Amino acid sequence: MAYMELRHVSKAFSGADVVHDFTLDIEKGKLVSFLGPSGCGKTTTLRMIAGFEQLDEGTIQLDGSDITTVPPNRRDIGMVFQAYALFPNKTVRENVSFGLRMKKTPRGEIQNKVDAVLGMVRLKETADRYPHQLSGGQQQRIALARALAVQPRVLLLDEPLSALDAEVRVALRGEIRRIQSELAITTVYVTHDQEEALSISDKVVVMNKGLVEQVGTPEEIYRAPKTRFVATFIGTANQFQGIASTAKKAVICSNVELLADGLQGFQDGQDVVALVRPENIQVQVDQPRGKDWNVIPGVVETITFHGAVTRLGVNVSGQRVVADVTVANTRPVSLNQNIWLLFPPGACQVMPAIE
Repeated sequence: MAYMELRHVSKAFSGADVVHDFTLDIEKGKLVSFLGPSGCGKTTTLRMIAGFEQLDEGTIQLDGSDITTVPPNRRDIGMVFQAYALFPNKTVRENVSFGLRMKKTPRGEIQNKVDAVLGMVRLKETADRYPHQLSGGQQQRIALARALAVQPRVLLLDEPLSALDAEVRVALRGEIRRIQSELAITTVYVTHDQEEALSISDKVVVMNKGLVEQVGTPEEIYRAPKTRFVATFIGTANQFQGIASTAKKAVICSNVELLADGLQGFQDGQDVVALVRPENIQVQVDQPRGKDWNVIPGVVETITFHGAVTRLGVNVSGQRVVADVTVANTRPVSLNQNIWLLFPPGACQVMPAIE
């Protein structure tokens, strides 16, 4: 039995479905991310877990008990918000101890627990400061410490890093993962940032328009997307529209014919789309020969430097295709240069054109 179980959870506002038939098992001690664009229902689902929104349908169980109608203050769940929600007139120590005092924890125990969680978030020296004396990243770590101080059964984080700059976000998400792993606390993390979700999660739930598109490990979500939405929302994917040719084991497009694995289950002539990740495309300046791969001519239109990787935008008979190359594996190319794109049939993931 999973530690937390959501079964057929639905919620509508003004007659419009925000979350529909959401079912998920969450194992104890794991970090699960809800990932999707704005308005997909991820925060509403989180708020239903917390008890801030009532379900229209479905149930939520935690550690074998039904908490569907249990008030938020009796669920033993901690929550960290995007906007920190610290008390501006209280010191860091007073903010972190707030939940413990509400639970009437003995004073000596409060002192020890506050010191422990401040040490965990590496901000023990800020105990006597006020929130306005801290940076945004420090304030968010204090908000995390306050949620952890009461030792909740589940930790919920709602876009906790979205208000921070890029460098602080990367550092703080690593801290969150470190702390979550150390405590082995069951955590649900809401984000619209795919890199964030893939880098810290044990499991990712991709949502779209109130529905669960796919649930899996970060590697499964990226390497084996089950829907076109997942394939295009997670990372970058070149899309080749065409029709399936089972006899040729290929996708016939208007500008190119692609050899493709995975055509089983498709009908001859069916409208499909072949998705190819940029990192799976090799680039050569001379026409290759003797390869049983897709070999496509194109012209370099854009060159964008991304540190270890350079992204090329290539015109392939009127279609823009992007390829990620490294200096070590590719000869230098220039704008308007004729090049060849190479990728094996297995790099093409074929999906129905209409889902």
